[in-house]
Amino acid sequence: MKSITIQGVKREDLGKVATRNLRNAEQVPCVVYGSGEPIHFSADEKAFKGLVYTPDAHTASIELADGTKVQAILQDIQFHPVTDKILHVDFYQLNDDKPVTMEVPVRLVGRARGLVVGGVLRFNMRKLKVRAIPANLPDEIVIDITPMRIGHKMYVESLKNENYTFAHPDNAVVVAIRTSRNAVKDTQDEDED
Repeated sequence: MKSITIQGVKREDLGKVATRNLRNAEQVPCVVYGSGEPIHFSADEKAFKGLVYTPDAHTASIELADGTKVQAILQDIQFHPVTDKILHVDFYQLNDDKPVTMEVPVRLVGRARGLVVGGVLRFNMRKLKVRAIPANLPDEIVIDITPMRIGHKMYVESLKNENYTFAHPDNAVVVAIRTSRNAVKDTQDEDED
């Protein structure tokens, strides 16, 4: 999985006034939870651009000025309700042997037979929650929709893998091909699958 480096400075003052001063200086207050005591730090607001404003899933390599280095994933982020500036970020520290849950984007490849004859693509789940140890977390989940016809559905159950599990029910529909008014009958035999 791709990783983004965030440079930060450990925080000593944790009150409202100190937090307001950080935000006025375009710094974001952050916390890393996971093992032992939480680590409070601040980082430049621009450092989060590649982590927050992207559809891809990334881990964060947090490097503090005192030499502390932590591998983490984004757990929670708070935005200002009007300006959409980042107010606060929570991270969860990664351990090599402890599984974590993370949202991973789904990418469709191919052109479905059902779309060629006029069907409509319904892409219900663009991200899936995956649980795995950090080494097994995928960058994305790729689904080949080429053999799908009108009426076919792809369920979470058919995407199972021994490296990770999904935090969704097995019968949840990820992608489906629906009929439309413009659809024509598929002339190829139904048994040739």
